[in-house]
Amino acid sequence: MNRIKNTGLILLTALLAGCSGEETMSELTDRVFDIAERQYTMMDTRLKDDTMPRSMDSEGNFIDSNLRWWCSGFFPGSLWYIYEYTGNEHIRALAEKNTEKLDVLKIKGTDHDLGFQMNCSFGNAYRITGDERYAEPIRTSAEVLAKRFSPVTGVIKSWDFVNKGRDWKYPVIIDNMMNLEHLYNAGIIFGLDTLKTIALTHANTTMANHFRPDYTSWHLVDYDPETGKVRSKETVQGFSDSSAWARGQAWALYGYTMMFRMSGYDCYLSQAENIADMLLERLPEDGIPYWDFDSDRIPDDYRDASAAAIMASAFIELSTLSNSPKKTAYLETAEKQIRALASDEYLANPGENCNFILKHSVGSLPGNSEVDVPLTYADYYFLEALLRYSRLPE
Repeated sequence: MNRIKNTGLILLTALLAGCSGEETMSELTDRVFDIAERQYTMMDTRLKDDTMPRSMDSEGNFIDSNLRWWCSGFFPGSLWYIYEYTGNEHIRALAEKNTEKLDVLKIKGTDHDLGFQMNCSFGNAYRITGDERYAEPIRTSAEVLAKRFSPVTGVIKSWDFVNKGRDWKYPVIIDNMMNLEHLYNAGIIFGLDTLKTIALTHANTTMANHFRPDYTSWHLVDYDPETGKVRSKETVQGFSDSSAWARGQAWALYGYTMMFRMSGYDCYLSQAENIADMLLERLPEDGIPYWDFDSDRIPDDYRDASAAAIMASAFIELSTLSNSPKKTAYLETAEKQIRALASDEYLANPGENCNFILKHSVGSLPGNSEVDVPLTYADYYFLEALLRYSRLPE
């Protein structure tokens, strides 16, 4: 268990922290996981056999989702993280129950979200327990996801729908980088090089077409499925097509850090470092980004806890992989973000916030959807960031 550490070092750290008056990161992590344990135990009582948590409405009412909602894997994934840290067998039972709910999704080929749904749930279950019953859904869903790849475009198609007023033919969003871990992981587990090749090709094509010279990313690139040429570049959920939508930048940082960790290819490390350096220049003092870095309402605009949580997790991992002179700044930024998210401003008390852990995330402001509310992926990546920080060398 992660709570078992060198007693002498804990005492020394506690004494130093006591002198400064600041909570140690170990104390902070224990505190957050204690809240998470209680919140998510209560959260499970809100659910049916075919629902998952989604958010909270403006009047404070709980909103659930069906299993096909793109976020359905985050609740079981968070339960696995809570179990991994605490060793609580009741939490493990809840994680197992909610993971099994998603078995029906393994043959869903209608969008790119299988990585979010299956890797966070079944992927973590298999990694933590080694139980072979979790292996088949990983392989099946990865092979289904791979069918959305086109060798003409060199990318996995994100959506089959077209928003009103758009004329997309083959839309690919930066979020799709997150699903590559599921493909690459399945490729390693089952010796399927084709899955790894698809993940690499998608990452390469995205690196070529999704980024501006300053390493900010568009949200969506639309391709011609017949020629593979880029038709348009847009930022659907951001302030404008030319703006840096915060969660999109977080997906990019996380995605290329993860791809370097999985593959070892230096081009992905360089991309992650360039994205990270851009973020270091643009983040607010407390590390919690506005929902879009280029909003015209800053500093009186919404912050996005979900983007901060994703960034913090990625910054921690990048600090362990990078040889950049800024690697220390990556870790310091992550700690600053974690401390802000663990403050009263963002962290819920037990029984509050419809049992979500974090407050103040933004789903899609242009779509007037999930604005300044809790979101399951904010919780998931916050817990992941804390776990990653707890595993760093003392």
